[in-house]
Amino acid sequence: MSHIAYYRVSNTSQSIQSQKAALTHADLIEHEYMDEGVSGAVVAANRPGFAELLRYIRKGDTLHVYAVDRLGRDAIDVQTTIRALLEKGVTLEINGLGQIGKGVGELIVAVLAQVADMERQRIILRTTAGRELAKTSLAATGKTHRGKESLGRPVKADAAAVKAWRTENTASISQAAKHFGLSDSTVKRYCAAQA
Repeated sequence: MSHIAYYRVSNTSQSIQSQKAALTHADLIEHEYMDEGVSGAVVAANRPGFAELLRYIRKGDTLHVYAVDRLGRDAIDVQTTIRALLEKGVTLEINGLGQIGKGVGELIVAVLAQVADMERQRIILRTTAGRELAKTSLAATGKTHRGKESLGRPVKADAAAVKAWRTENTASISQAAKHFGLSDSTVKRYCAAQA
């Protein structure tokens, strides 16, 4: 009987340390599996770390997770994952909720997963609305609704001029970057856009 923990963060700039610290039974944990830089939009079973966990975990083991949304892409995936673990004889411990059992435990998790899924959809709607507002404002005034002069990365030089100078002078990417005060990656991106 093993105590196993699973952690997931959406991008590599985030840290799993807060999830580890939140698990109150950390001293019991013998095996840890994680997915760093894996979006929550990926089905749990398709995540490398979680797939490895599923191959290892056995009847009688306890799986500790930080939150319900770590267990799946959406409410249906969370419920499917939990059902599969419970049917396998695994005890599931969710931080702040305790042990999840069949029946009432699954019902509580289903509701929480649905709320998390609904919030994820609301975030998508809000960011889409903000992006559209920025585009509309930029087209009308030359600035976004937040006062920026462009969407995305600010334009540091004229891409066509960078490519033309590089071609005329048979310059390397590094030479063009130095001449225009840009990074090598920006010169590469500008030249690729003008191809």
